[in-house]
Amino acid sequence: MAKKKVKNNPVIEKIISLSRRRGILFQSSEIYGSINAVYDYGPLGVELKRNVKDHWWKNIVTARENILGMDSAILMHPKVWEASGHIENFHDPMVDCKKCRKRFRVDNLQENTTHCPECNGELSDPKQFNLMFKTTLGSTEDSSQEIYLRPETAQGIFINFNNITSSNRVKLPFGIAQIGKAFRNEITTGNFIFRTREFEQMEMEFFIRPGENDKWLEYWKNERLNWYKSLGVTPEKLRLHPHSEDELAHYSKACYDIEYEFPFGFSELEGVADRGTFDLTQHINLSKKKLHYIDQQNGGEKIVPAVIETSAGIDRTVLTILADSYWEDEENNRTVMRFSPEIAPIKVAIFPLFNKQGMPKIARKIFDDLKFKISSFYDGGGSIGKRYRRQDEAGTPFCITVDHQSLDDKTVTIRERDSLKQERIAISKIESVINDKIQSS
Repeated sequence: MAKKKVKNNPVIEKIISLSRRRGILFQSSEIYGSINAVYDYGPLGVELKRNVKDHWWKNIVTARENILGMDSAILMHPKVWEASGHIENFHDPMVDCKKCRKRFRVDNLQENTTHCPECNGELSDPKQFNLMFKTTLGSTEDSSQEIYLRPETAQGIFINFNNITSSNRVKLPFGIAQIGKAFRNEITTGNFIFRTREFEQMEMEFFIRPGENDKWLEYWKNERLNWYKSLGVTPEKLRLHPHSEDELAHYSKACYDIEYEFPFGFSELEGVADRGTFDLTQHINLSKKKLHYIDQQNGGEKIVPAVIETSAGIDRTVLTILADSYWEDEENNRTVMRFSPEIAPIKVAIFPLFNKQGMPKIARKIFDDLKFKISSFYDGGGSIGKRYRRQDEAGTPFCITVDHQSLDDKTVTIRERDSLKQERIAISKIESVINDKIQSS
């Protein structure tokens, strides 16, 4: 018998429900029945995603003198994908049901399966199905050219190698990093945003002298593992998985996956791969351009650098944070997203205890003073308990409440999300207290 389609894990279903309820993620085009495996980020989700991207950029680019940033185009010449091997290698064997017309990946079916797992109809012979989305470039059908939506962002870096090195003073080793959208016509999807057709990548290509591959692969696999820990992800749920020979991509000499233990099991977050000189050599051969590093300190020696790549999926990182943060606090009858304060979409919520006696005016003044410095939210609706619970689900680490005492001594109550600890602090010290708590978390 064939394997049946796996439903989302029950915990993942709860996270999906909370994400929709709190404006983190929505399925795309919902009012028209939606598109499978395509998602829109809501107000909270886009802030969380932006914080993850900012955290990565600061760690990879801002804090390092030898890594430069760029932003390449989504549309590229089709020869880029010929050189990279995607046209030849980026496909899966698929079968179609002759009765219900559904399509299945062969590797998701048990051996010797001849009938459809959905309707028991007869399956076609396997055919190779390319995972790249095709489109056309040109104003008329006669003049149009078939091109692809990029399936990865890395090639935009390789084809700009000369542009970057000629416009910047770089010395080996150095890196080029970018964040951007990629597209894959995935047939097998599921587990929320783990595998989607439109996704965003954070990739860095680190150019080195050939022969130094092992040293730098070791360095970057540890650097990248530690980055996920810096997001507040539970260290015990992270691991490094070395690829065996039959797992390696066509361009890779060695690779480690950084994996997280999701509710559905350990799965890949990021690949740290030794791409050797494959990409630059392929583009040199097809474009006939000299994509070399000129070593001015070594008599003008021309080098085709080897490359260590770090390739992370932003959406999978967001899913990791959602899964790792989700907590059902049964003792206090609440659901909490325990986001690290550094990446939380909202870092502090400000409440007036009552909408009278001047409390809203003081609370509004605090909000207006904070909002350009610390991500803040004002809420004056409903009971204080309900407001706390809403912010717990949104993952807001700190809540400030203006009450009767605030009118007398200019102090407020600050509540910590996870511990429920409350303390009085002076209004004048709110910003410094919150920043200290964020830094020490």
